[in-house]
Amino acid sequence: MKVHPQQLIPGCIITKQVLGKTRHPIIEMNTVVKEKHIQVLRHFNIDSVEVSDKLITGGHFTPKKITTATPYPPQQVQRKSSASFDTLYHNAVSAYKVMFKKWQGGSQIEIEQVRKMMMPLFDYVKDISLDLFLLHKVASKEDYFYHHGVSIALLSAYLAKKIGYEKEWIQVGIAALLADSGMAKLNENWLLKESRLTIAEYEEIKKHPTLSYRMVEDIPSMTQDMKLAILQHHERMDGSGYPIGAKEDKIHPFAKIIAVSDTYHAMTSERVYRRKQSPFKVMEEMLKMKYQKYDYPILQKFIDTLMNYTIGTRVMLSTGKEAYIIFVDCNIPTRPIVRVIDNDEIINLDEKRAVFIESIITD
Repeated sequence: MKVHPQQLIPGCIITKQVLGKTRHPIIEMNTVVKEKHIQVLRHFNIDSVEVSDKLITGGHFTPKKITTATPYPPQQVQRKSSASFDTLYHNAVSAYKVMFKKWQGGSQIEIEQVRKMMMPLFDYVKDISLDLFLLHKVASKEDYFYHHGVSIALLSAYLAKKIGYEKEWIQVGIAALLADSGMAKLNENWLLKESRLTIAEYEEIKKHPTLSYRMVEDIPSMTQDMKLAILQHHERMDGSGYPIGAKEDKIHPFAKIIAVSDTYHAMTSERVYRRKQSPFKVMEEMLKMKYQKYDYPILQKFIDTLMNYTIGTRVMLSTGKEAYIIFVDCNIPTRPIVRVIDNDEIINLDEKRAVFIESIITD
């Protein structure tokens, strides 16, 4: 039977493929309808769909009556009020900066102070979704290094929790924060340099995982898993990383998580020598190296988690136009279908490769 999308309920079965204006399948035949499918149909302004008269449960489907013909407004991103989170985040960045200066002066890492600083933020991890993936927007290029440490701690903890670590996710977050602690033993000018590092300088920077490990190796309250993650967070699956060129299963899972979070935040943040990049462009670049550089299941979980919050999100396109994301294909998550706000044009970004999402609009 043919029904309007407003008449659908979760459990309906689509009996004919639904196509959009670009001839891209919006919903495949035999799909069991969920709330997200109804939202997609609304965004595409589909007038009718073919469905079975039986629900997936076996019960009879009786279409709901349509009482009004009001248009569907774009779905807004639901975000928890983050005022207190913002305060805690900026306080943590300031505290980390103070700690790091002490390490530069020769002080030891006081792990309880680190935990005290991060635990209030970790309490938010289970509640915050898209906001975590936008931390790069609040990082200042002058204090990038300190924002980076706190941000990858949050991203890594969140990703570890999503992967299924019920207790160890906090360990992953703490390890991520301390992964660059060894930078305190290197030339401070390199943190402030307004141009790219020379080859010789980069070779020195590559020593920081080992230096970080040495700073934590005698802390009894840190697990060996945490210490190994700190040592290996720049190792890559194909052996091209450092400090020792470990490969695949020789790299600790915690380190693989930190590697993904570290790369994402570094590439999306503004640096003194480089503009920040679009999260979608960054993920596209990371996916190109999914088997060579990163643990693919971990990278896919990271991307799936971000994509889960993007339908209905307002974005700025590289053309300068604002749009809403209306459909995300799980096979090409960085190239969603969008609806341009000023003219309702629907663009499949997978077909228009020259156009991409420049940024996510949150105001």
